[in-house]
Amino acid sequence: MPANARSIILHQYDISPFSEKVRVAFGIKGLEWFACDEPVIMPKPELVALTGGYRKIPVMQIGADIYCDTQIILRELERRFPSPTLFPGADKGLGWGFAMWADRVFFQAAVAIIFGGGTPIADDAFIKDREKLTGRPFDIEGMKAAAPMMAEQFRAQLDWLEGQLADGRTFLLGTEPGLADASAFYNLAFVRWASPGGVKLIEAFPGVLAWEKRVAGLGHGTRKEVSREEALDIAKAATSTEEAKADPGEPNGLKPGDSVTIMADDYGRDPIPGELVSSSAQHVAIRRSDPRVGEVVVHFPRTGFLVLKS
Repeated sequence: MPANARSIILHQYDISPFSEKVRVAFGIKGLEWFACDEPVIMPKPELVALTGGYRKIPVMQIGADIYCDTQIILRELERRFPSPTLFPGADKGLGWGFAMWADRVFFQAAVAIIFGGGTPIADDAFIKDREKLTGRPFDIEGMKAAAPMMAEQFRAQLDWLEGQLADGRTFLLGTEPGLADASAFYNLAFVRWASPGGVKLIEAFPGVLAWEKRVAGLGHGTRKEVSREEALDIAKAATSTEEAKADPGEPNGLKPGDSVTIMADDYGRDPIPGELVSSSAQHVAIRRSDPRVGEVVVHFPRTGFLVLKS
């Protein structure tokens, strides 16, 4: 059956580490989804038509609702498909905090040893693209110099995982897999794809190795394929399901109908303007239009993003 307005479409590419995080979540939940492969580097005209300027991967699309950043993607998957949960046991808040550590501290250590080790991923076009994304030099020589120290950091964090698994538990927070497992696992997958030296660090930890195999065994759900043009056609024919809703606890007085601009607080800080539809402590959704896709609602998490009133 081809993709439609109810289908999960993940705009991704196969060696994207953050896409792997979402793919593991699909495996945990046993979901059917459609891979819409995007370029690794700019230009990404189809993606930008959907998001209004956000260019990082992955982005999830369901009809005319567009979800930017894994945090909001996984929040929405949990809302729509609550069982099996990404938060087994009583540690829901801890799962989100663990994910933030994995996305920033653990990921940066992985990046440093990957690119400091001379990975073939980093050709001239990739380096120039990432310099535009981050707004600073992509300093390969600096990463090479720092690689031994970052290997120490990566190893120290692997040791934390080993300690967490030392009591024989199956997954990081207990007997069932969840967000914590998907978040830690994608960093190891990224290292395995691109850094033989980093792989040696992983293989020094038997508990981590056994856990890694269990997570890999969860699979990626049922994957199908959809083209970028088909995905845009689906968005144009669909209508967002997001309802306008004010947040009574909104600290800066934002309300539906306000003109706002949203941007990431770390890198890829492309400003995305739109009309506020809804917000909460954990999300913000804006309405925007594009000639190719018509009217869409673009969703972002609050943590890691800035919301500026226009």
